[in-house]
Amino acid sequence: MDKNRIEPCLFIIFGGTGDLNRRKLLPALYQLARRGLLDHCHILGVARSTEMTEDAFRALARDVVRSTEVDSGASGSWCDQCVHYRSIREGSEHVYLNLANEIEGLEKRYSLPGNRVFYLAMPPQSFVPTIEGIGRAGLNRSAGWTRIVIEKPFGDDLASSKKLNAQIHEFFDESQVYRIDHYLGKETVQNLLVFRFANPVFESVWNRDRIENVQITVAEELGVEKRAGYYDRTGALRDMVQNHLTQVLTLIAMEPPAAMDAESIRDEKEKVLRSLRPIQPEDVVFGQYAAGRMDGQPALAYRDEPGVAQDSNTETFVAMRLRIANWRWQGVPFYVRTGKRLPKRVSKIVVIFKIAPVAVFQPFGASCQPRSNALVMTIQPDEGFNLQFQVKAPGQPITLATQNLHFSYTEAFSRLADAYETLLLDILSGDQALFVRADWAEHSWALFDEMLKSRREVRPYAAGTWGPPEADQLLAKNGHAWFSL
Repeated sequence: MDKNRIEPCLFIIFGGTGDLNRRKLLPALYQLARRGLLDHCHILGVARSTEMTEDAFRALARDVVRSTEVDSGASGSWCDQCVHYRSIREGSEHVYLNLANEIEGLEKRYSLPGNRVFYLAMPPQSFVPTIEGIGRAGLNRSAGWTRIVIEKPFGDDLASSKKLNAQIHEFFDESQVYRIDHYLGKETVQNLLVFRFANPVFESVWNRDRIENVQITVAEELGVEKRAGYYDRTGALRDMVQNHLTQVLTLIAMEPPAAMDAESIRDEKEKVLRSLRPIQPEDVVFGQYAAGRMDGQPALAYRDEPGVAQDSNTETFVAMRLRIANWRWQGVPFYVRTGKRLPKRVSKIVVIFKIAPVAVFQPFGASCQPRSNALVMTIQPDEGFNLQFQVKAPGQPITLATQNLHFSYTEAFSRLADAYETLLLDILSGDQALFVRADWAEHSWALFDEMLKSRREVRPYAAGTWGPPEADQLLAKNGHAWFSL
């Protein structure tokens, strides 16, 4: 696919006046246009509840994109020429038919070939009525191609995920569907495939013979902020583990694809999901942050946050041991953890290699104890890689010291594209490799479905710590420990 030659199209954003469009979509689309990738592409914002003129929407768009561009004249010109707006008010079938006429009018006015993207930047409860409105108005088919983009959460359990898939497939083929997980747009996540399969020095040791364990951590300093209503119904397992962390795990563990195309890559990720053993209760630790201190300042307990019930049992932390029953990974534990109010904001993958089979330097003393090599892949912030290895420190007696081979994206490249820039470009070029396929979504929910339904013990941890002590014990019983971040 030539991603430098995007076909002319109309990019329709449902939820056009919403937060996601203002924070992410409009800035990303403008950056793509600024790079010359969106020639003859037009943006149509659509909102149900907001009465707004097209001029007022363009003014909103100008304010948004000016923050990303020094030359405000260029951004203003783009907004005036390429950004449009329509209100669909109550969202009835009649209104969608009118919207279809307006879309066809825009395509005729700007000589567009009928290529359309429908982006659902809206709450999950609006997905189905919007999909039905698009489909019943005949907008799911056109003279060109038609694609629909659905933000997470894609369901909130196995049953709802299956139901949503069925409702989508009533009007759209799977080849038209882009279930977006912005985490997969991050350069370091994408680079996992290149790192593994373009560097035989690593691929040759990427197995149970050389790797002791793998650790994936996605930590947040923030609490629930203004998302208490959503988060208290959702929790960390649904919000982070089922999608972000599981996606990363499948990329780390997958076999080499037959080809670097979307279906081959997604097939291999799906095989990893099918190989995961059922998760046992003793393999999971749930936590909820209590009062503590962050950066020297007092931090509220989760139950004291505005909008959270005083008796809430929602988890804000999850640590889990996962086991993959296949030839490559048999016996290698994968540890994942995520949480709010942890000491720092960081997302890292740590591959711990087995120690040398014979500790030849051990007779020289405690400073020469055998240590594992570790490969640390940082997803955010400060994207890059560190390979930790042992060297002899200068002088006598012999002392081993840990040093790093280091690679930083920001040092090597001037600018990293925002995740949404990457994903929107893939949507426009028709590349589904970084998007969630229907079977992956359902199998991922199936992994955690019983856990979501059962009553679970949620253990307290002080804000500003790395979770409850039981999370450390989860690794200790296998002789392992969390890598120091």
